[in-house]
Amino acid sequence: MSVIPIDRPSAALDQSPAPRRLVSQPPAGPSRATVSLVDCQAHDSPFGLLVREAAASNKVEPRALAVRTLLHLPRVAGHRGQISWRQIHTELRRRSAELLADQKKVQRLIPTGSFKLQDLRFVADYSSDNAAEIFNHLHYLRSARPGSLNYALVDPYYGLPISLCSVSPLEWRRVGRQINSQFGVAMEAVWDISRVYSFDVAPANAISYLLARVRNDLRQRVPEAQLLSTAVDPNLGFTGSSYLAANWQRWMTIKPRPYLYFENGYVSPRQLRSRFETTNVSELRAAYGTKFEQSRAPLRDSMIFCCRIKGETEFVPQDLQRRLHR
Repeated sequence: MSVIPIDRPSAALDQSPAPRRLVSQPPAGPSRATVSLVDCQAHDSPFGLLVREAAASNKVEPRALAVRTLLHLPRVAGHRGQISWRQIHTELRRRSAELLADQKKVQRLIPTGSFKLQDLRFVADYSSDNAAEIFNHLHYLRSARPGSLNYALVDPYYGLPISLCSVSPLEWRRVGRQINSQFGVAMEAVWDISRVYSFDVAPANAISYLLARVRNDLRQRVPEAQLLSTAVDPNLGFTGSSYLAANWQRWMTIKPRPYLYFENGYVSPRQLRSRFETTNVSELRAAYGTKFEQSRAPLRDSMIFCCRIKGETEFVPQDLQRRLHR
């Protein structure tokens, strides 16, 4: 199997007490006052140069900072997806400060050593408390999925997590119904990779290796499980390459909904329901005014990748992939 670059949002050890000032000008090259969100999502974009500079100044991992910033840029982008460099600088400063603060809260769990992939130890029942700390503070959604099975690749000396993921029964009914009707797998037999996080020191292909081990473990642990699924959001720069490297296939796409924000921070529908007991946009705006916002810029479809737990996973040509509405 050929080596494919992997997506891995991550974080490094916090050694800076406060976010440092970013450059005052956009990187050399852009002549326009604005840039599109799609351009920012490209790995070789001028936005990426700004992210690397900010990450180096603040001792945070570039990918983690990029993902968090991309999650928040749609809040201030225009209807056509254009955003100014000034707005990008503002969000980079905010997310640098946020990431620094979050790293401090889990500093005891952040690995610093470098290891070869074959030296890492696979843990099938990784500590739910440690996993929750990492997902609640370092994952871009900043929330763990309750009731999940947690898996990790840990360093061989201290047992610190290098790459980890949580797996839980699929709750997305629209996806479950489509999988059932098109591929004959009952929703109750589908398990979802609900969270993935990999630290900066993770070796190449750590996530795809972890996914392969998870598949093997679930085959024994949950005999009734037939399929693994996950959602990949390209608006955050993710391509799904780590899933392709683990022999997953893209089976369908999901039409996006606007991102939601409260007091300048992203909130998922699940978090809104837990915090405010509603996801109704009109109710939230009436109650909180400008504290509650939703993105206006066009967003790209999320991609649903799947992997059969037993046997090969079917390749589905793009023209046969269904586009689901939420």
